[in-house]
Amino acid sequence: ACILDAPARRPRGPPPSGSGSDSDPMRGGRAGGGGTLPAPPARCIPAGAADHAPQQRRRAASDLEEEAWALLRESVVSYCGSPVGTIAACDPNDSSPLNYDQVFIRDFVPSGIAFLLKGEYDIVRNFILHTLQLQSWEKTMDCHSPGQGLMPASFKVRVVPLEGDEEGATEEVLDPDFGEAAIGRVAPVDSGLWWIILLRAYGKCSGDLSFHERIDVQTGIKLILKLCLADGFDMFPTLLVTDGSCMMDRRMGIHGHPLEIQSLFYSALLCAREMLTPEDGSADLIRALNNRLMALSFHIREYYWLDKRKLNEIYRYKTEEYSYDAVNKFNIYPDQIPPWLVEWIPPEGGYLIGNLQPAHMDFRFFSLGNLWSIVSSLATTRQSHAILDLVEAKWSDLVAEMPLKICYPALEDQEWKYITGSDPKNTPWSYHNAGSWPTLLWQLTVACIKMNRPEIAARAVEVAERRISTDKWPEYYDTKRGRFIGKQARLFQTWSIAGFLVAKLLLENPEKSRILCNNEDEEFANAFNLMADSCNPNRKRGRKAPKKTYIV
Repeated sequence: ACILDAPARRPRGPPPSGSGSDSDPMRGGRAGGGGTLPAPPARCIPAGAADHAPQQRRRAASDLEEEAWALLRESVVSYCGSPVGTIAACDPNDSSPLNYDQVFIRDFVPSGIAFLLKGEYDIVRNFILHTLQLQSWEKTMDCHSPGQGLMPASFKVRVVPLEGDEEGATEEVLDPDFGEAAIGRVAPVDSGLWWIILLRAYGKCSGDLSFHERIDVQTGIKLILKLCLADGFDMFPTLLVTDGSCMMDRRMGIHGHPLEIQSLFYSALLCAREMLTPEDGSADLIRALNNRLMALSFHIREYYWLDKRKLNEIYRYKTEEYSYDAVNKFNIYPDQIPPWLVEWIPPEGGYLIGNLQPAHMDFRFFSLGNLWSIVSSLATTRQSHAILDLVEAKWSDLVAEMPLKICYPALEDQEWKYITGSDPKNTPWSYHNAGSWPTLLWQLTVACIKMNRPEIAARAVEVAERRISTDKWPEYYDTKRGRFIGKQARLFQTWSIAGFLVAKLLLENPEKSRILCNNEDEEFANAFNLMADSCNPNRKRGRKAPKKTYIV
């Protein structure tokens, strides 16, 4: 089931009998025939037994990490004798791996971070350079070529006959997929953004900052930036994308300006600005980058933010305002507010909504977009703490029996039918439709550490530790509380394994999270306050503008 150079794994049998949750006496089931058992006498408890419990838990956690590392190393793929990535899943009993036997850029990021934190830099360096070579490949679909700079969604190592050799010699080649073979034929917008984020993390962790200065690396960064910053018809600073262009790679109603893409876009812009070498040819690009950063941060903080106060404001919106000073700038109709949200939004806490377009707000909570908004400083400090407050307040909805909901709530009934196209894989509370994804543990951990609240992440990791190994490291979980292994979930999913390891490593060494975090630019913060004040509908017209202007 594993591709070239991935070592075979011995098939694993089912978990020991009696390990299920229904038969576990530690889960509070009824005893015997329903009678009440008398409390054991005090002398039956061995002296010092309480002291052994923490040691046993630590030993169990250590065994779990050793298992995870063994599985992660088994998923490593080599090209020409060097490791270049990890495949998406490596289940020895899976006879139909589809494209799960490929190296995905977004999937490799937690694997790469895990190896960096372990001091194993070569695999990440090789991955960056080989995907950089794939970036320049000519790609077409139905006679159309996408913009230069697009990174592939994935690649596979293939063995092909050596051209012109009559003795049967073979060679290894990298076969990339830019979306032309993917389900739905959607280009991966997030691949290039994750590539830049991983590139910066490699430099910070390895100390090899000269790697960023290589001509091919600098060219790769600039190609991605030019593709993302290209002029178009859109009036907003957010990136306009189709459905299925990120982690949610199937139709889920996120077309337009999804938060996940915006948070990764903002983070990638900050990382790129940090790595670009100063030269005459970069001046215009850096100027455009800075303008976009400022406009994007203002747009997301001002218009995507939702808490109880803001919800009440939307509830009282006037519509059809034709004015430069309109309060309801996007003509949002208050009847769009879903009934579930009125009861769900906590008194304290808030979050960034999933999408914003004219006359449309997607009020769903999307975990990755909100967490990476904290990591990248796209959200303000107050907003970042409020997002974590909401995670704590809605723990039973977002974490429950397995962290973490990819979004909340699920699309159901007619909404599911029309928005997903009746997708049988995205049924309510499954897969991308509010399924629970263990890989999101690492993004949660980075966000919590940045805000000095690691206990939230530690609590989520403890929840995952109870069953993720017994369940064979699934891709995702189903049901409202994440109780069942996903009906189509792959087992031994690599980014579930790597996400768990990164969370554990960062909780042990919180200072290492700096390789992923972006700090807010003080100049941006001051400009944001000026812009927020200038957008106040109660201000007097004709007020003097700041010296530096930003297009919003």
